[in-house]
Amino acid sequence: MEGIEAIGYETATPVQVSAIPAILEGRDIIASAQTGTGKTAAFLLPVIEKLMAMPHDNQVKAMVIVPTRELALQIDQQMEGFSYYTKVSSIAIYGGTDGTVFSREKQALTEGADLIVCTPGRLMAHMNMGYIKFPELKFLILDEADRMLDMGFNEDILKIISFLPKQRQNLMFSATMPSKIRHLVKQILNNPVEINIAMSKPAEKIVQKAYVVYDTQKIPLIKMLLKETVMKRVLIFCSTKEKTRQLYHELKKTGIKAEEIHSTLEQAARENVIIRFKSGDIPVLVATDIVSRGIDIEDIDMVINYDVPHDAEDYIHRIGRTARASAEGTAVTFINERDQQRFGAIETLLEREVEKSAVPEEYGETPVYNPKIRRKDEKRKFGGKGKGGRKPGGSDRRKV
Repeated sequence: MEGIEAIGYETATPVQVSAIPAILEGRDIIASAQTGTGKTAAFLLPVIEKLMAMPHDNQVKAMVIVPTRELALQIDQQMEGFSYYTKVSSIAIYGGTDGTVFSREKQALTEGADLIVCTPGRLMAHMNMGYIKFPELKFLILDEADRMLDMGFNEDILKIISFLPKQRQNLMFSATMPSKIRHLVKQILNNPVEINIAMSKPAEKIVQKAYVVYDTQKIPLIKMLLKETVMKRVLIFCSTKEKTRQLYHELKKTGIKAEEIHSTLEQAARENVIIRFKSGDIPVLVATDIVSRGIDIEDIDMVINYDVPHDAEDYIHRIGRTARASAEGTAVTFINERDQQRFGAIETLLEREVEKSAVPEEYGETPVYNPKIRRKDEKRKFGGKGKGGRKPGGSDRRKV
């Protein structure tokens, strides 16, 4: 309770209200809850409560498996805060670090930490060397299970579980509930309590708008937005590492202070970038979806979707990085001719149309926005130079 008070928690969120009593009762749970709902505390707090009553005998009692290094590090930091006034120990185990860190992880695993937060690949690397076993493990937590399956960790997860005691409490958290998650639930959980926290709509204070553009217009437009707007923190999402690098270098050439973050960067470099962005030293961060979930960065003034997210719910996660803690924020999305159906699905999820802002005339003609048309060959249908789209001086809301 001292740790909770020091962190500043006062009121439980809906997922905490539902999950904490069930976990304290010893029930398995499957919870559908997205980032920002307080799900980390929903499983850490009751697990810490139970670990406090157990002997600290150099045996791992609880395991949290997560998809990314960043999420592992964040959960470990929250664990440190929650357990600060207790004797419960923890360690984060994730890849991309040097041999010294690997040796320290090995020592923690063999000498025992009460709780470990790990990525599947890194834990498998330790397990394959044969020096760790988990005979006293009581709690298995899978966080962002849908993302782990999307990243291809299904076999690793089942392999890890095959080495764990059969008698344990299983807690699974997933932002979405596709059929593959339902299948995993049947394989792992025992008569679980099901908790569904509805997909929340973006905060009302987020001003959402979009620009319908060709790919060649994206970089000039983003430079204009960044130069015209005074922002402390801007987070830009790209769909690939290649686009992230390209945009980062274009912004640097323009004199905009920016950094990039994606899976190719060494772990230490990624952590350094996140710290500098949080502190305000870096005003613009260009990133892949690696930071759309799980990274808690507040006070972001603007989120820009350089590409439309592949999943409609990922749009919610991305723009949810802004307008947090009662602040205001802006979310901008660039929609090219190929991504219009995808953005139409987002508007269906939002149950409203996102404002399409006018592209300045000097950038030339733009595509028409009509997400109902299949655009396998946009150039053949509308002409390679935007024929049928907005012409200089015309309306950007014209329909086909």
